[in-house]
Amino acid sequence: MPAPENRSGIQRIGVLTGGGDAPGLNAVIRAVVKAAVNCRCEVIGLEDSFDGLIEPNRWRRLTPKDVTGILRIGGTILGTTNRGNPFAYPVGATGGTRDYAARCVEMYRELKLDALVVIGGDGTLSIAHEFHKRGIPLVGVPKTIDNDIVETTNTFGFDTAVSFATEAIDRLHTTAEAHHRIMVVEVMGRYAGWIALYSGIAGGADVILIPEIPYDVEKVADGIRHRDGLGARFSIVVVAEGAKPVGGTVTIAKAARADAAERLGGIGAVVAAQLETLTGKESRSVLLGHLQRGGAPTSFDRILATRFGARAVELLLEGTFGHMVAFHPPDIVSVPLEKIVGRTRNVPPHFDVVRAARAMGISLGD
Repeated sequence: MPAPENRSGIQRIGVLTGGGDAPGLNAVIRAVVKAAVNCRCEVIGLEDSFDGLIEPNRWRRLTPKDVTGILRIGGTILGTTNRGNPFAYPVGATGGTRDYAARCVEMYRELKLDALVVIGGDGTLSIAHEFHKRGIPLVGVPKTIDNDIVETTNTFGFDTAVSFATEAIDRLHTTAEAHHRIMVVEVMGRYAGWIALYSGIAGGADVILIPEIPYDVEKVADGIRHRDGLGARFSIVVVAEGAKPVGGTVTIAKAARADAAERLGGIGAVVAAQLETLTGKESRSVLLGHLQRGGAPTSFDRILATRFGARAVELLLEGTFGHMVAFHPPDIVSVPLEKIVGRTRNVPPHFDVVRAARAMGISLGD
């Protein structure tokens, strides 16, 4: 198959990864490099997100040899950070910030780049949109295990996170049943419940608590007591880190700062303690945490990431800038970044997967 026609005249492409890591980042980098080189373009890897455009000598050329073997590896060979917003960059220990956007544009020109591929979540893509408005040709690639980016059915990393969480839930079934306990599993997802919903159903959970449906812990306890009455002497509760009780707020592990958003966490332990008090059953909580981000990407995420990377290069070569690649099954399409910024993809309360959970008798705490 012949290489796509280079109608934009782009010869030198920069690529960076921003925000939290997700399995499949290396697969995107690999696809960008291979697709670009196949079209006689050079690829420059920028290290640690936009830091590669702020600090000198934080870049390197990437050839097909440099990306050989990285398809199956988690993390990112370029490094990443979720505290590197050039428009509000943290300055030392003062707690203040500084705008380095102009410096990024200057460095972009010094490196003689013609365009960027920006791989990241909602924060990184918002930064990309601002740089596009300043005249930098670029394409965004959506990345997050949380699956909360709008205009795309899936982000890579999500399937891997769900697969790991499901395996963990499977393992907890045996110990929960042996000790007749309630096991509460806290999963990531920020303010969206995609990981909790999908892993909870796949893992056979009895209760799933997600941010989109505030829960009543008394109703959760009633459901567990009902299971006891039926002879099921253990229960599995999956709770998203952003879940909150009716009339309550999220549980925060670390407050927001000028250079970092609030960090959610701890709701699993809270729910476990409440359920032990209400039911009299011994309860334990398990925090999966960053284990969900690690490890090799699943085959689905490897393929999706590869398709995203290849399509990003195609968009640059055809001159379609300021867009994000997106998965609209079965196709990979492009969506203007302006439609992404400031929005979050949450689980619709009447989503068919939610209805399927209810049909299975799974309590959603409401």
